[in-house]
Amino acid sequence: MQSNDARIFLHTAVPTAAAGVLAVVLSAVFAGGKGAVGAVIGALLVIALMGMGLVVLQWIAKSLPQLFQGIGLVLYVVQLLLMVVFLAVFKNATFFNPRAFAITLVAATIVWIGAQARAQMKAKVFYVDPAAAQAQKPETAGSST
Repeated sequence: MQSNDARIFLHTAVPTAAAGVLAVVLSAVFAGGKGAVGAVIGALLVIALMGMGLVVLQWIAKSLPQLFQGIGLVLYVVQLLLMVVFLAVFKNATFFNPRAFAITLVAATIVWIGAQARAQMKAKVFYVDPAAAQAQKPETAGSST
């Protein structure tokens, strides 16, 4: 992972983790211990799914740049569908509060997407590699006089 990719990951994971901590505290206050457990699981799930998606997206950008936008859209749809599947599977769970889990999952996802959009806008990533552009300049054939 390049330094700008790691920076983008850091600038998205930290606000999401902070939102997760806030959700854990609020869930513990309003739903007790089971609410806190549900919030922890929800926050960790978002960080894991979205983090893996970011890593995959960065790999796609380097190896298959022509497919970047299409695969990015498919990746976000798959991530959201996986979260819906987790919500459906754990809606009747008894070892944590499903409502705290669901609210944390949605809130952390919104924070992740907002933080990622902000990090991408603030990142100073070249659209064109200046070194590659210099190397591809054609030399003129013939005399210069």
